[in-house]
Amino acid sequence: MTFLYKPIYWSYRATGGLWYWAQRRFTPAGWAVAVALVVTGAVGVDIDNTVTYQAFALLFAVAHFAFACSFIFRAKFSATRLLPRVGTAGQPMFYKIRVKNLTAQYQSGLTVLENLADPRPSFAEWLAFHHAEDRRTRAFRVSQRKQRHPFRLADVKTAELPPLPAHGEAEARGEIFPRRRGILKFSGVTVARPDPFGLFRAFIKVPAPQTVLILPKRYPLPPIALPGALRYQEGGVALAANVGSSEEFVALRDYRHGDPLRHIHWRSWAKTGKPIVKEFEDEFFVRHALVLDTFDDEPNSEVLEEAVSVAASFACTILTQESLLDLLFVGNQSYCFTAGRGLAHADQMLEILASVKHCPDKKFEALEHLVLNHISAVSGCICVLQRWDAARKKFVEKLKSLGVPLLVLIVVPTGGGISGAGGNLVDAEGKLHVLEVGKISEGLAKLK
Repeated sequence: MTFLYKPIYWSYRATGGLWYWAQRRFTPAGWAVAVALVVTGAVGVDIDNTVTYQAFALLFAVAHFAFACSFIFRAKFSATRLLPRVGTAGQPMFYKIRVKNLTAQYQSGLTVLENLADPRPSFAEWLAFHHAEDRRTRAFRVSQRKQRHPFRLADVKTAELPPLPAHGEAEARGEIFPRRRGILKFSGVTVARPDPFGLFRAFIKVPAPQTVLILPKRYPLPPIALPGALRYQEGGVALAANVGSSEEFVALRDYRHGDPLRHIHWRSWAKTGKPIVKEFEDEFFVRHALVLDTFDDEPNSEVLEEAVSVAASFACTILTQESLLDLLFVGNQSYCFTAGRGLAHADQMLEILASVKHCPDKKFEALEHLVLNHISAVSGCICVLQRWDAARKKFVEKLKSLGVPLLVLIVVPTGGGISGAGGNLVDAEGKLHVLEVGKISEGLAKLK
């Protein structure tokens, strides 16, 4: 029955494109005139009993004059953006736009509009989202914070441009509000000028392709006693610094038969006249695993987005100067990224999380296999799960049976809870927590 959705999809694209065009072309005064045209047109049908049709005729003439003026804007510009390296979902991003007038005419009354890549989904993406919405409706799980534009990455504000003298250059302050994490693509810049009545904008498009990475939203975390203790790491500091295979230096001592020659301290031998070697000690430090559940059939899922935000909150909060943090998740393959002690910084882990996508074609056992193969090296495990079912409950029980200290966070939809094979969520140690979409911050504040 997929073909039945095709007309709905194309009407969705056409309506979305028309609304986007009207929002950019009409000024606030233009919208007022458009509404007045509709009202006077409806009321003025009866020309025998009302003179409203005269107002309609006047407004119609003004609107057509404004529309005609949009075709006589002749100018040429170049534009350059000064974008930050990254932005953050849910926080406004400010930057500068430099526009140069390439003509010999003075230009004034200009505004700058950003042209983002088309956010409208493909038919397959739209259909998958439509089916997911139907499932939520049948299960009475409609989100109270349902997004009106689930595929839109950002909202852009119009920037006012100072007057441009002939061959002059001016700077505008751009502002974008990223809605979601991911790569935000710019296709160009539109320089707009309203008609003499200020109703309709004339456009000149300037190509300026560019991209910026939008990082996941983060939540503040209270001071948390993370699970796990010091554990021996094979290779010691060298493992974290990724240099050589030595351990931590402790002291100098006399040479003993069997000591490697590379440990000889030549300066001390020269001073004392007898071989002296450097003594090393195996290093113990904390290493946590941050496990992210990406297994979801629903595209643009709020639960997945919040799960990524929770993982990002831990990634940028855990102090990694004296510890390691391993991020484990499954995408088109299994991934393990390590940060801390010279390997990588939290910013790099956030950039990885910004590109995480849902994994609909694999089973949860793929993540379980990845974690169990890695678990012998970690001191504790932080699991961010999207639901509490038989597979995830079995995974947590396996980790507990191995004696791994755990902190389990389960993200559920708005108004949802724990149901299914897992039953009620009970944990005597208080290391299993439910985080509800829309109340994530409050839920994280209760962690200990």
